[in-house]
Amino acid sequence: MRGWMIELGKHYLEDVRSRFLSLKGLADAALGQADADFFTVLGPEDNSLAVIVKHLSGNMISRWGNLKGDGESETRDRDAEFIIHEDRDELMAVWERGWETLFRALDAQTPDSLTDTVTIRGEAHTLLAAINRQLSHYAYHVGQIVFLAKHFQGEAWETLSIPRGGSAAFNQEKLERRKPKGSGAA
Repeated sequence: MRGWMIELGKHYLEDVRSRFLSLKGLADAALGQADADFFTVLGPEDNSLAVIVKHLSGNMISRWGNLKGDGESETRDRDAEFIIHEDRDELMAVWERGWETLFRALDAQTPDSLTDTVTIRGEAHTLLAAINRQLSHYAYHVGQIVFLAKHFQGEAWETLSIPRGGSAAFNQEKLERRKPKGSGAA
């Protein structure tokens, strides 16, 4: 039974890394289309892309920077993440630092560490639960990034997924790629 659990843990760590990479890719692609509107706020209680980038980065550095301490590190000033004094280059540098911190910490984990206790704001989690918590949190904010970037681009938006009306062609292409070479009509 233990071998099965180790294999499941390895699979989980590979899968969750892939999902974090996918979220980063979506966010980066969306942010790349919204240069002119990076600091734009839709309404008085809304966040700009810049704020979301700063907030996610602060969260990643805090949560993943020291898995042995409380995930809400003493050096993090969460409230300051919602006030922008930095330029885009500075924010994107901290964005990259956040993701690097996440991937470095995630890559150091083993199947056995998934049941270790991780504390976030005084609440105990298994590492597996803490990873899932962060994955859902980041997906929530990446969705906001994509929504805002798409809103700002309007008709100039370059889709990050299957274009509207393109599902049948996409599915057919996937089917064709799965067919063994040499199969099909002559």
